[in-house]
Amino acid sequence: MNYFLKTLRFAKPYTKYAWLNVLFNALYAVFNVLSVLAFIPVLGILFGSEEKVTEKPVFKGISGIYDYVQNSLNYLVSHTIETSGVEKALLIICLISFALFFLKNLFRYLAEFVLAYFNSGIVKDLRDALYDKILELPIAYFSEKKKGDTIARMTSDVQEIENSFLNSLEAIVREPLTIVFTLISMFAISAKLTLFAFVLLPVSGFLISSVSKKLKAKSLLAQQETGNFLSFIEETLSGLKIIKGFTAEDKMKSKFHNSTARFKKLMISVFQRKSLASPMSEFLGSATIIAILWFGGRLVLRGEDGMKPQEFLGYIGLFYLILNPAKAISKAIFSVQKGNASAERILSILETENTIADKPDALVKTSFEDTIELKNISFKYKDEYVLKDFSLKIPKGTTVALVGQSGSGKSTIANLVPRFYDVNIGEILIDGINIKDLKKESLRDLIGLVTQESILFHDSVKNNIQLGVNKATEEETIEAAKIANAHEFIVDLPQKYDTNIGDSGNTLSGGQRQRLSIARAVLKNPPIMILDEATSALDTESEQLVQSALEKMMQNRTSLVIAHRLSTIQKADLIVVMQKGKIVEQGRHEELLSKEAAYYNLVNMQSLQ
Repeated sequence: MNYFLKTLRFAKPYTKYAWLNVLFNALYAVFNVLSVLAFIPVLGILFGSEEKVTEKPVFKGISGIYDYVQNSLNYLVSHTIETSGVEKALLIICLISFALFFLKNLFRYLAEFVLAYFNSGIVKDLRDALYDKILELPIAYFSEKKKGDTIARMTSDVQEIENSFLNSLEAIVREPLTIVFTLISMFAISAKLTLFAFVLLPVSGFLISSVSKKLKAKSLLAQQETGNFLSFIEETLSGLKIIKGFTAEDKMKSKFHNSTARFKKLMISVFQRKSLASPMSEFLGSATIIAILWFGGRLVLRGEDGMKPQEFLGYIGLFYLILNPAKAISKAIFSVQKGNASAERILSILETENTIADKPDALVKTSFEDTIELKNISFKYKDEYVLKDFSLKIPKGTTVALVGQSGSGKSTIANLVPRFYDVNIGEILIDGINIKDLKKESLRDLIGLVTQESILFHDSVKNNIQLGVNKATEEETIEAAKIANAHEFIVDLPQKYDTNIGDSGNTLSGGQRQRLSIARAVLKNPPIMILDEATSALDTESEQLVQSALEKMMQNRTSLVIAHRLSTIQKADLIVVMQKGKIVEQGRHEELLSKEAAYYNLVNMQSLQ
């Protein structure tokens, strides 16, 4: 129940709906009990044993409410029989019962009506909180997580909370109220018989709770498996070309079918245990009813408890009134246990500490004036350091290129400067200020990013270019596209800048996607630019267009260029050659070639002397 209670913090903005639901459910419970009590005088009339009440009863406080209600009905029946006959009395009692049933169901509807606002509001806020947390958490958190599992937590787990928790809330509120009002009436009719019934109930509770504990464990495993097969779907959709190209369909089918088979097995177990709740509670309730019929029948036959036959039958009706709420509560307990597993998975994200968070007194920096300095930094993703005691200064207005073989740590530096990851040792300074002392938003506002993989969104060309700015005019957007050599192909699109480019921009070529990425960075107009192998995945013609765009973009900016194709960085102010996380040499293109060392060998390998 701990996760259930934690989830309820999202209910705070919707408290008024919760209280309205409680009010309407309380009224439902009252009229539910009254609708049964109203039949006792009817039974008395039919059996010819109705209690004659000649004086109008007086209300003497809450403790005597049962006697007051019962005597009021008996007085009405007695008075009507005397003045209009037995049939008229029967009609009046039936009309009262009709009115009670109408009010009971009206308040039940109103309770569910306001509950819709409560449930839907919590589900919306829960999804919003999850999405906000995903945006807030560092990239390192997701590098070890499956995308499908995260999607499952936002979709099926949240849906499970709605189905299991929130829909069970009404049962948890309404049914105990019904039971309380019913028990008060049962005690008023016969305290001895009610105490006997209470001796039997704990046995039922123990049997139900023992099954519900096992249900939670199975539900957690089922939700984890949901994340697994959603991950398979996500990986399949993004890697469909490779799967088909390597004829790996059967291998992927086998993995997916194994996952769904495990899910099927778990869900069969969950549903079997869940479906056990209702028949088990009904059987235990029926066994209790039979015991009450035996014990209560003896009391009536012996006249020991002053209980009349019609009251005993009314008592049985009241006990049946408890059975459905008791079954609903047992189902709600099972549902809460099932939903608890989903709540645990959701809260594991929401309660994850953000390791790259702003300090309380973090500074806002709006301009870049002097130098970026990486000072004796060391960094590791897991166990082994990929950068070791690395130092580098990048003066304002210069272009510094990082080159080296794969795994030398080039892209790691591109991730550390915008603080996607934090260094383990050392510090990164901008104008002498440690980037950990800056607000992340203000730090990243100073930086433009163009990566090897063009990350675009299922939206229009215009909205993709304007992603990094709050407001931009049409002229500014077009100018950015022109600098990126993108305007020419954009105007040939069906709806020009309003054309939707599809999922990840898959309606465009690689070169077109990359030029849109550059236009996005140009429009942001940051003083610092990071280019992480921005041309390595392009053909020669596209590379020339993109390289031309990059050169125009880097004018009058400070640029950190991670390069795979060495032809793209020959004009850099400083080329830094890296091996295994360390600098092995640095200098300008001609200077490094003349040394005939590491850089010379890299150039030779690409046949570019």
